[in-house]
Amino acid sequence: MTPAYQREAHEEERRVVFTDEQMVAILRGADRAPVPEVAKRHKVSAQAIYTWRHRFGALQPANVKRLRHLESENVKLKKLVAERDLEIDVMKEISRRKWCARGVPAS
Repeated sequence: MTPAYQREAHEEERRVVFTDEQMVAILRGADRAPVPEVAKRHKVSAQAIYTWRHRFGALQPANVKRLRHLESENVKLKKLVAERDLEIDVMKEISRRKWCARGVPAS
């Protein structure tokens, strides 16, 4: 069994995970007050706030859902383009092999 003093130290190290909306709300608070003060109030590092600021910029909490939706749509579109490119490469290779088999040199 773990001693009580070790359990307490471990519980204090527990990491808090914020949603994107919460991060943006904290950022808007950091716009009105000093960053170290806001960081202390929310029990995060000042560096975390600066990282969030780099990621979210001047977004409002309402726009975060739209950003998340656009990011997921972008990932899907990138996958589609990659699949299409792969299909085109395969078709070119098949076409090249057919012409080589007929005795016509490939270009």
